[in-house]
Amino acid sequence: MPRSVNAVASRARRKRILQQAKGFYGKRKNVYTVAKNIVEKGMTYSYVGRKNKKREYRRLWIARINAAVRAEGITYSEFIHKLSEKGIGLDRKVLADLAMNEPESFKNLVLSVK
Repeated sequence: MPRSVNAVASRARRKRILQQAKGFYGKRKNVYTVAKNIVEKGMTYSYVGRKNKKREYRRLWIARINAAVRAEGITYSEFIHKLSEKGIGLDRKVLADLAMNEPESFKNLVLSVK
């Protein structure tokens, strides 16, 4: 009996990996064994990157809020503490957006918690 190989499935598997490696430099884009390793590593980086993105945005928001409240003569930690005491439930994303795009309303918010 002749050997049966599922060429359709294996070709599709290789094609999928090479499609994901499109745009890479040198053998990384057209040699399956090299492309497979690089794509796998890239997937790992993308997974980690999605987690890091959340941290980086939070750091950015905190830096923006801190800069805005220091201009009003208060520190970031005092501001956040006073917000929670007053029961104002705005998150850091919204606060940073207010500080950047609507400085007057942010100034009023800071004065209301002082």
